Amino acid sequence: MGFGPNTRPGDHSAMPEPIRPFQRLQHAFAASIRDPENRPQPPGVLPQRMKVYQKLIYNNIASFIASGFPVLKATLGEAMWQALIRDFLRDHQSKTPYLAEIAEEFLMYLQDERVEVPTDLPFLLELAHYEWVEYALLLAEAVPPTEAPALIENPLSQKIYLSELAWPLAYRFPVHRIGHTFRPKRPPAQPSFLLLYRDRSERVRFLEISSAIYLLLDLLRNKGPIEATAAVTEITAIIGPADRDAFVSGIRPLLADLAQRSVIAGV
Repeated sequence: MGFGPNTRPGDHSAMPEPIRPFQRLQHAFAASIRDPENRPQPPGVLPQRMKVYQKLIYNNIASFIASGFPVLKATLGEAMWQALIRDFLRDHQSKTPYLAEIAEEFLMYLQDERVEVPTDLPFLLELAHYEWVEYALLLAEAVPPTEAPALIENPLSQKIYLSELAWPLAYRFPVHRIGHTFRPKRPPAQPSFLLLYRDRSERVRFLEISSAIYLLLDLLRNKGPIEATAAVTEITAIIGPADRDAFVSGIRPLLADLAQRSVIAGV
């Protein structure tokens, strides 16, 4: 048997502590709560009491997740939704003890851990992400930029940046239109570009934007503050000729509108 670099013979400080009986009971108790159909309940616990704990934990977590993903829940239907929550409770090890952060844990599970099953809808992850962004913006501690009359009046003369509370998003599916009556089986030919932001009235709003505007906002997110004219020049060099004229001719009123909405700010 070897010893690690931080241990020496006779020094047991780095050795794992033995699992005590009450810890085994805790692990068995938690496992039975997370997966009641496949994990036996621990000895010495009345079945009726165990069912109360199982129902309480499931209902609490399901309620918090449903509050963050109402469209996803309605779109999946009750049976698929409950099965998804059961899978999450069984398979995901949460990194946070706070129920208010359970929505992000749920998204992490869908994004990194879930093994796709035949009943999963193809837009499941994208719709969940879209709803999570709205939830995250609502709870974010950042403050929207204050109104800047000079930026609104002459946006191209300013150095601009994207508000922390404005997120340009690109999805394969039109997630802003998906619901119980519209569940596409495959993505359309063109992706959807959206802007979600929290305004000065503390409301989360969304805009459907063009691919050129998405590129501009993404540039501001990654490189801002940047001279507005320099940002426009960089984007016109990327987009195709068909989009270039419309982009350039409409950029001044567009930037003014985004400033009015507290999406962009000037230095």
